[in-house]
Amino acid sequence: MEQTYQYAWIIPFLPLPVPMLIGLGLLLFPTATKNLRRMWAFQSVLLLSIVMIFSMNLSIQQINSSSIYQHVWSWIINNDFSLEFGYLIDPLTSIMWTLITTVGIMVLAYSDNYMSHDQGYLRFFAYMSFFSSSMLGLVTSSNLIQIYIFWELVGMCSYLLIGFWFTRPVAANACQKAFVTNRVGDFGLLLGILGFYWITGSFEFRDLFEIFNNLIYNNEVHFLFVTLYAVLLFAGAVAKSAQFPLHVWLPDAMEGPTPISALIHAATMVAAGVFLVARLLPLFMIIPYIMNLISLIGIITVLLGATLALAQKDIKRGLAYSTMSQLGYMMLALGMGSYRSALFHLITHAYSKALLFLGSGSIIHSMETIVGYSPNKSQNIVLMGGLTKHVPITKTAFLLGTLSLCGIPPLACFWSKDEILNDSWLYSPIFAIIAWSTAGLTGFYMFRIYLLTFEGHLNANFQNYSGKKNTPFYSISLWGKEGSKRINKNYSLLTLLTMNNNESASFFSKKTYRLDENGRNMTQPFITITHFWNKKSYLYPYESDNTMLFPILVLVLFTLFIGFLGIPFNQEGVNLDILSKWLTPYRNLLHPNLNNSMDWYEFVKDAVFSVSIAYFGIVIASLLYKPVYSSLQNLDLINSFVKTGPKRILSDKVINGLYNWSYNRGYIDAFYTTSLTGGIRGLAEFTHFFDRRVIDGITNGVGIMSFFVGEGIKSVGGGRISSYLFLYLSYVSIFILIYYLLLFESIRKIFHF
Repeated sequence: MEQTYQYAWIIPFLPLPVPMLIGLGLLLFPTATKNLRRMWAFQSVLLLSIVMIFSMNLSIQQINSSSIYQHVWSWIINNDFSLEFGYLIDPLTSIMWTLITTVGIMVLAYSDNYMSHDQGYLRFFAYMSFFSSSMLGLVTSSNLIQIYIFWELVGMCSYLLIGFWFTRPVAANACQKAFVTNRVGDFGLLLGILGFYWITGSFEFRDLFEIFNNLIYNNEVHFLFVTLYAVLLFAGAVAKSAQFPLHVWLPDAMEGPTPISALIHAATMVAAGVFLVARLLPLFMIIPYIMNLISLIGIITVLLGATLALAQKDIKRGLAYSTMSQLGYMMLALGMGSYRSALFHLITHAYSKALLFLGSGSIIHSMETIVGYSPNKSQNIVLMGGLTKHVPITKTAFLLGTLSLCGIPPLACFWSKDEILNDSWLYSPIFAIIAWSTAGLTGFYMFRIYLLTFEGHLNANFQNYSGKKNTPFYSISLWGKEGSKRINKNYSLLTLLTMNNNESASFFSKKTYRLDENGRNMTQPFITITHFWNKKSYLYPYESDNTMLFPILVLVLFTLFIGFLGIPFNQEGVNLDILSKWLTPYRNLLHPNLNNSMDWYEFVKDAVFSVSIAYFGIVIASLLYKPVYSSLQNLDLINSFVKTGPKRILSDKVINGLYNWSYNRGYIDAFYTTSLTGGIRGLAEFTHFFDRRVIDGITNGVGIMSFFVGEGIKSVGGGRISSYLFLYLSYVSIFILIYYLLLFESIRKIFHF
């Protein structure tokens, strides 16, 4: 076992050959590298699979032996200063390794087909492999400086991937917004790291915790400074995990390809903030105010994320706000000191949300085959509906992910979320009420997304697909899918509403045209001309290829069974709680009741209320967003209903206010634009004015004055010595007169006459 740990340092470096070889190949052999591009996807998956096997082996050893291994070596030595690099293997590291590798493999396999249309295919896999390496290095780091280095590398990869389609202005703006917002938190993180080094003289976690604990115990450090530095450390986690108030970048980050959303913005990078707080929790627990702040930020984010997800029309942005809310649950748990439940929810949420994002990618893939659909429309859930019979596998997988996120047993998130909800009652009744209410909101907005996407009839919004009933057929599928279905012009609209997948014909022409480098900006990146003499055809969406469905089905298995990892039961001497055994080294330090078991009666009693609240939200969503399609004449009413939801049906000011609050992102982005962007711009304009008119004005004024004075004086000089002597004597006489007058006045005051 010791020998296995000694070679664990290689794990972060295993994915690196892919981006290095891709870059070298494009430099030396560009044509061959592009022609063999599918090979790089295979290598990416292969190397990450090796990392997964290695990390799982270490995780099994962690569960069996409950050991912690750390190895460091000196990097910089200068007098009394020594900077060390190394790696730390403990339960938190092994959990993060397992998440990064398992979800990463599924996403990479999915991306091979999803990104096959794109000219940036090689660039995508180079970025993804470099991100995987950076994230593995982050969770393996043994000190704060090492974490900060990999922290910035992860942020750089996120910036590159969010702006992957950088020719689209909206994507370019999104990656800049993410970059700037995260720099705010990262600057605070850097100041916090330097502050704690100034206090303790060490960056290493083990030494840092021990020295700081002794300083606090002996009252040798100013509590105000300690609290300030801890807040700065926490600021880095707030930005990276999209917690209020630095959450505004996450919804816009959905402008990147969907696999990026599944890996980075659901399972790994946004979890880095939770990881950092979990890593530094022994430090934070000594400072009660910081624990209160963490729990407060967590509960605000829980509620804010849920309310902002209620009225979103973009399927990915709805899931992004859901991610924000669930990360708030994890922060709340850490702030309460519930280390086990926070990590448990981190695990279950990662698989469930990755499933939902990959499912949404499959849906977007399907909707982009609809005539007249642009990439923006293909993510709009109010223009969907009735996809059940066309994408049944995706629908089933998405439903299971939705139920899991809602906390419906026995799916994964039920076990972890229920644990957090129960712990919240012991911490604060107010926080508990908010957390439990948000569980109902989660059921509402998740089933709203599901119902608007899959239920009803596909063609309830059929006229919206092309803007008119009869439209020339041009497929805009970004994937250039062959064998898609067409509809004969003689079919009536009623027949179109009831037609099944078997009523279709094969293409007469399957010719596809090469995608332009700026193809993602094009309305019709791939054009497939079908039945070109008949320009009144329509197209149904279709199920994704097997290479995209396989990762989704694997994630379905994780969603179904990963929750059993942390079942808190000990029956007949058999401990079913594997997660508690995994976290044994932190049993006494972080969660005194970590291994406590409960009986089935107590568990069911606690779970009934949370499940009932989730079902209540589901029922409300079903009543509002599952209209009955009774006749063709009701299409306009149905379209209006599906688009507006409760806003049109419920005219109450509270409902309208909540809808507007949610749809406009809580007006937080507008507030930042007005106060921060506008304020900084105003300050810049004032500084520019002050620099030009005042600073430059003084300089220019001195020059102008010198010019006029010189012009005035030069006329005095006539070249006659007698005139110069007269002026000189005049000035001297005036000076002597003034001198004697002052002297006389002084003598008069002295002698009082």
